[in-house]
Amino acid sequence: MSLPATASHDSPVPAAALPPSPEAVAAVTQALAARFGNRLVTSLAVRQQHGHTLTWIPNLPPDAVVFPQNTAEVSEIVKLCAAHAVPVIAFGTGTSLEGHVNAVYGGVCIDMSQMKRIIAVHAEDLDVVVEAGVTRKELNEHLRDQGLMFPIDPGADASIGGMAATRASGTNAVRYGTMKDNVLALKAVMADGSVVKTSTRARKTSAGYDLTRLLVGSEGTLGIITEVTLKLHGIPEAIAAGVCPFPSVKAACDATILTIQTGLPVARIELLDDVMIRGVNLHAKLGLPETTMLFVEFHGTEAGVAEQSERFGEIAAEFGGGPFEWATKAEDRSRLWQARHDAYWAAKALRPGFDSVATDVCVPISQLAECVEETKRDIEESGLIAPIAGHVGDGNFHTQPLVDLNDKAEVERAQAFIDRLVKRALAMGGTCTGEHGVGQKKIKYLEQEHGAEALAVMRTLKRALDPQNILNPGKIIVL
Repeated sequence: MSLPATASHDSPVPAAALPPSPEAVAAVTQALAARFGNRLVTSLAVRQQHGHTLTWIPNLPPDAVVFPQNTAEVSEIVKLCAAHAVPVIAFGTGTSLEGHVNAVYGGVCIDMSQMKRIIAVHAEDLDVVVEAGVTRKELNEHLRDQGLMFPIDPGADASIGGMAATRASGTNAVRYGTMKDNVLALKAVMADGSVVKTSTRARKTSAGYDLTRLLVGSEGTLGIITEVTLKLHGIPEAIAAGVCPFPSVKAACDATILTIQTGLPVARIELLDDVMIRGVNLHAKLGLPETTMLFVEFHGTEAGVAEQSERFGEIAAEFGGGPFEWATKAEDRSRLWQARHDAYWAAKALRPGFDSVATDVCVPISQLAECVEETKRDIEESGLIAPIAGHVGDGNFHTQPLVDLNDKAEVERAQAFIDRLVKRALAMGGTCTGEHGVGQKKIKYLEQEHGAEALAVMRTLKRALDPQNILNPGKIIVL
């Protein structure tokens, strides 16, 4: 990336004064309208949709929304915004939970939904190159006839660019890893409008700094991802999924830990506590026993899946788990996992009309049972309704207190609970977020997790790559 012409080593460009002036916003909006016509939208409804958050964070809409169709157009937009010091916020499908797409200081939202090209599938190499606006379901539909799949599955039909930007994960991370493990290379537009390719299609490289990993998880604050090269996997010959009740959260967590420690190649292992199961039953009409459950899936050959399932049954029985209910038909598995993916909405069925304060943490799996049990006690003592679900195979779990946002005391009680949850996870060697990301709401925890020195390094990176602070300002690092 070339530095802006006004920058030098001795006199760095100062961060832009935020919010931008009305005159700067008007100049950018007029120029974008002239260049992009009806692909530039300023109506309130569209702007509010692009400042939308699924959780309790207030809606902060941008001043305008523009719909580019390729990387060159994204570069044009960013150059124009940089010239006027107007913020730029990238938007995928708007399914993030921590306020990532909110326009804290106004500015221009770049909606990637018209960048849908699947540029190249390299079946022999098990990789694919896609534009950022392709969603995970669209990609897997395209790959299915070739016997291939992209396994990262956060639940929502998120865009690939958004998944990379938030370092997303999902139900099968225990087998296939997270986005950081499955992105080979990126193309990104930097803060001055220059276009950078971060790596090649090679499966490994030791050539220079790892720019790919720097941008994966940067939430659009260091560059705008426009193209992603991903690893692919073959569709398994056989898949078996099932549900197993347990007498307690500890029993389910202990069974999960032993499953991982024994090297059993489970593809998915999800915990839903008794409160979440009650919500799932209300929402999806599954009729499951309202106790702690593990949702489990195995991938492999017919023989391999049968052997894995049997061994897992033995492990579960050691902790009082069972009986199993297995689903080998595709439609039955789909219904089961759709119910899991709809857990956010299912939880809201427990207190209709109230808002969800969703959050997540992640701890080493040896600490998982203790962390979840302490969290459930904290929920009960706080007088909250807060179901728990988690990708427990890697120690990540979610909870979502359901609150009346008009009740200040209840909101404060929920926030205090989240503060304690994060403190608990950090004390156990964990993180304040396993996959939701930082966005706006978890900024305050970063110094507790990383320390002041590491945070200073992050600020240095932000200032170096975005000296005017126009790329999604107010997220991760506040300058």
